Order: sequence, then structure tokens, then C-alpha cells
Amino acid sequence: MTAQNLLVELFVEELPPKALKKLGDAFAAVLADQLRAQGLAPADAAVTAFASPRRLAAHVTGVLARAADKAVSHKLMPVSVGLGADGEATPALLKRLGALGADASAVAGLRRAPDGKAEALFLDSMQQGVDLAAGLQKALDEAIARLPIPKVMSYQLESDCELPGWTSVNFVRPAHGLVALHGNEVVPVKVLGLKAGQTTQGHRFEAAVSPVVLRDADSYAATLSRDGAVIASFPERKAEIARQLAAAAAKVGGGCRPIEDEALLDEVTALVERPNVLVCEFEQQFLAVPQECLILTMKANQKYFPLLDAQGRLTHRFLVVSNISPADASAVIGGNERVVRPRLSDAKFFFDQDRKKTLASRVEGLSRVVYHNKLGTQGERVERVRAIARAIGQQLGGDVLAQSADTAAQLAKTDLLTDMVGEFPELQGIMGGYYARHDGLSEDVAFAIEDHYKPRFAGDDLPRNATGVAVALADKLETLVGMFGIGNLPTGDKDPFALRRHALGVIRMLVEKQLPLRLDALLRAAAQVFGDKIADPTAALSDFIYDRLAGSLREQGYSAQEVDAVLALRPEPMSGVALRLAAVRAFAALPEAPALAAANKRIGNILKKSEEAGAEVDTVLLKEPAEQALHAAMHASVPAANARFDAGDYTGNLQKLAALRVPVDAFFDSVMVNADDPALKANRLALLRQLHEAMNRVADLSRLAS
Repeated sequence: MTAQNLLVELFVEELPPKALKKLGDAFAAVLADQLRAQGLAPADAAVTAFASPRRLAAHVTGVLARAADKAVSHKLMPVSVGLGADGEATPALLKRLGALGADASAVAGLRRAPDGKAEALFLDSMQQGVDLAAGLQKALDEAIARLPIPKVMSYQLESDCELPGWTSVNFVRPAHGLVALHGNEVVPVKVLGLKAGQTTQGHRFEAAVSPVVLRDADSYAATLSRDGAVIASFPERKAEIARQLAAAAAKVGGGCRPIEDEALLDEVTALVERPNVLVCEFEQQFLAVPQECLILTMKANQKYFPLLDAQGRLTHRFLVVSNISPADASAVIGGNERVVRPRLSDAKFFFDQDRKKTLASRVEGLSRVVYHNKLGTQGERVERVRAIARAIGQQLGGDVLAQSADTAAQLAKTDLLTDMVGEFPELQGIMGGYYARHDGLSEDVAFAIEDHYKPRFAGDDLPRNATGVAVALADKLETLVGMFGIGNLPTGDKDPFALRRHALGVIRMLVEKQLPLRLDALLRAAAQVFGDKIADPTAALSDFIYDRLAGSLREQGYSAQEVDAVLALRPEPMSGVALRLAAVRAFAALPEAPALAAANKRIGNILKKSEEAGAEVDTVLLKEPAEQALHAAMHASVPAANARFDAGDYTGNLQKLAALRVPVDAFFDSVMVNADDPALKANRLALLRQLHEAMNRVADLSRLAS
């Protein structure tokens, strides 16, 4: 059977831009997988997804007109059930054969084969391969059904049967055309009330012809580009936009560059079929408004790309990605400049109005904003954050830092009551920093207000100064403790209060800022400021945070064994975790490591089963040479190892202990721990307990045992 390439296109009304790429990829992937599953496409078939504002399409290579026939074997039943003593078919066997489309004449050809302990009957046959029309119909139906549609629309189609009337169709957007080409042959399939053909539509305004006739599957992209003025490939269209943006910025000069925003670039790619980047500008007076406000309003509301200068400052120029390419673009440029002006005027108005009131004057208003029905108002929350921030500031920098943290924490949430943040919630914290400077507050406090939400996402910067760290830690701890305290925990993929993100933020600050703070003490102190509003969540919350730490470390490349060994001890402060992991990795590479890890595990099991260990080792009761040798080796190695540990040299600690391998092995080879004499037994257990404690100061080495 000759294989040819297949092209399927669904032509629709404008698709939701934020979902377009995912829709296009899913449509092509499911379609190809279904064709492979039916034997119509090879496992290594190349699949190309196309997605533009008005189409989803897939190109699949090497598709057969009919799948190859294949041998199938149906297990029927045990021979003892299917055949009587005389070898005749039982009613049960005949019924089973009938269900498979066979009759009694097939009994003689049944195959006997072992099946476990018994012998079973099998019906072997050849199954005819599916033809492309039927197989593609099934694949297309499945691809439509499994599209990740954000919101389904219902629309009416006139019935194509003899009876007049309308049928209701549910899809992401109304569909108006279907193309299915196998080579240059139309495959007769139907979907969403549409019959497959070989014509589609190009650009709404700039197509050279209408309809666009597709000669064959392989000429799809080229024909659409030439006759339809459409770049069908999402990645190619995105690359073309990026190229034009860079070229336009270079033409402006002065080291200008468009703002980098991958999500915005994807969204704009989903809005145009053939991009045309134009340079526009606005009045320079608007640059007096914080650039974050201007950038956000241009990106969020208008999908523009603001231009930054060589120093990263906003300029008064911006780039528009137009879907049309007129000979004279002045009307398009002028229209976009007129549209953006009111948006920027609004931002300027909000900024001017907000600065008429100080942040301090807004503090009282937070008491009228509900934070959570079980945890009170934002005003109450601020007081809790202030108390936690003061305590952290006191530990990190004494009275001066405590006072600075208290001031920043008191004002950090006040920008929630401003007009600018009301219009653009994404600017909370950022606007607070600007307004703090306007009120004459120190840069230290302004930075802390601006940074107290950080880190807001994976890879985000941490707060820039100690005040910001204290307030950011306090803010996240208050949220975590409060939500855990009322039982508001994340479940599955649902985490409405971003508690996982807050936990990772706490971890990053403790670790990356090398803070000498103990997590258990922080959680207890934070829980105390809630009074009787919550149940004590410190144990469960500590487990939650260490679980997040374990996941984060594994993502950084540490093995599960290494992470488990270190975190089993719940090391404090967290700032030492990286050094402990490095020490464990270095120890695991030593030839002594496997034996010592196994011995450590054995010692742990022995100690768990016995409560008879003595308080101290009595050297008089060390009777066996092996236990005397072990005690002497410990006396020589453990003090030096402990000195290394106390100095923070965790690698040196474990390397010193590696010298104990030979005496430990000899001890277990020749000494009976559970001696009949209770005094000997207690003394040997005491020796093992001291050894266990010395070996497990850096990590639980038993977790390294295979």
C-alpha cells in the first residue's frame, strides 16, 4: 500500500488567543496518535501542527490509504469448559464464538495453548485493516472531543438531511470549513456538520484569492502564504514577529529594545495571521508616571510592545503588531496612538490622585477590608505581620532593623486601597514603593514595601535588603500559619492561597540569604500572634515546608537518597543544607561509605528494639578485643569529627568518621551485642548509641544504605 502525507484543517471563527497554541498542539497530537493506533500512520510519522487565529491544522507523514491486515487471537475459555468429554463444543463455547461473529464450524480450527495451570482455547483470525476514511473519521472525532477548550460555545447549523430544521453544535468557536487531503485526494470525512473538501479561506482582507484552493497536503503552508496571505505555522509566525520587533527597535536607534515578554509574544502571535510591526509613540509627559504602570497598561490592555532604552528605561515609543499591511500605514499608526492616549491618561490620573493621600493615612482603611472570614480584616492581618517582622528584625539586626521592619510591614498593604492598584492589581507592592518615596520615607522602607511579595514566582528575585527580607518572611509566614491553622490546606493541584509558592519563598530566603533563623522557632512565634483564632499548625506546616524543600532539592539535581539522608534530621538552620548535601555526596563516593551506611542502619534497628542502653560506656566492661578497638577508634576519631562539625566543615566531619569502617565491621563480626549479662549488653548498647549519634550529626547515613 502506498503511503502519502495527510493534511487536515479545521477553519473556524477567531479562536481564543491565550489558548490557541495549546489547541493547535493538542489537535495535531491526538489526530496523529489515533492514526498510529489504527495502523494508518507509522510510529515515526512526522507531525506538524498549524495554528492561526482562524484555523487548526495538522500535517502527518506516511499515512496509508488502508491499514495492513493483522492477526488477532481471542482467548475464549479453558478447554475443560469449552469442550465436553466427547470433544463437542459446549453451549458456552458456541455462545462465545457467536459473540465474535463465528459459528460451530470454527470449533475444529480452534487453537489449544497453555494458559497458566490450565489449557485454553484460542480463536485466531485475520482482522482487516481499517480504511483511511473510517480511521480518519474516528481520529478526527477523538481530536475534537479531546481539545482543551477553555469555554465551549453552542451554535446552530441548518440540518443537511431531508428533514428541515436546525441542529445544535458545541465547539470552541463556530466552524466553517474542513479540509482533509491524502496526497491530492480528498478524504470523505465529516465533523461539526461540515464535509471535507480542498478549499479554505485566507486572510480576511489581504488574501490574493478566495477561496484558497489546496492542490495537495504538502503544499498547504506555501499555498496559504502565497494565495492566502497567512503564515499558518505558529512557531514561524512567532519568529517573524520577533524578527520584525528587533528590526523596528534597531531602526528607532539609541540602543532601544522591545520589552521581553514570552506570554505577550505568544498572545500576539495568536492574534495575527500575517504580522506587520509598526512604530508608534505617545506624549513624553506620560513618562512622569512610573514606567511599570505604563508598561502594564500597554501590554495588558492593548497588546503593545513598549520600547526600552539602553539603560532599561521606558521610552515614549512602542511597537504595534498589526494584522494588515497597507501601503500607507499612517492611519493604523495614528489609530493606535489615539487608542493608547486615554489609557495612559487614566494611569497618570490614578497616580496623581493616589499621591494626594499618604500611605500612613490609609492604614485605618485596612480595618474595613475583609481578609478572611476566620482570620479577620486586612488591618488585623497587618498587625500580625508587624509583630512577626519585628521579631525577625530583632534577631537579624537588633532594634534598628526591628523598627524599620515594623514601619514597612505597617504600610506594605496600604497600596491595596489606591486607585492604581485597584485598576492594576499586578502593581501591588510596586506602587507602595513609589508612594513611600513620595511620602518622604527612606529607601530602605520603600524597597521593603516594594519587595515584600518576593519571590512571587520560581526564579524571581529575593528582597533587596534586610528590611525587605524581614517583612517578606513575616508576610509569607503569616499566610502559611493562618491558612494551616484554620485547615485551609492545598489539595491536589488546587492551591488558591499559593501556599506552596509561599513555602518555597520562605525556603529560598532562609537558604539563599544564609539567615541564622530556625524554622521551628519562626513557626511557633508566628502561631502565637494569632491567639485563639487558630489551632497550632506548626507540626503539619513544618512537614509541608520540608516536603517543598525536598522537592526543590531533587529538582536541583540531588538524588532522593542524598536529600532523604540530610532532611531526615530536619537540619537547622536551613542555610546549612547545601553544605550537608555536599558532604553527603563526598562521603558516598568514599569506598568506606556502603559498609558504614549499612552498619549505621543496623545500629539504628538495634537501638530501636532496645531500651537497655547505658548512659555512658564503662571501659571496664569492654571485654572483647573488637569492642575495645572500636572504643579506642572512636576516642581517636569522634572528637576530631565533632570539631569539624562545630566549625561547619561537614565534609571533614564525615571523612574523619570514615576511619571507623574497619573497627565497626570487626565489632559486628565478633561481638554479641545482646549478651546474656545485662551489664555487658547495656554497655555495648551505650557504645553503639554514642557511635550512632556521632555518625548522624550531618545526615542520617542509614538512608544511603541500598
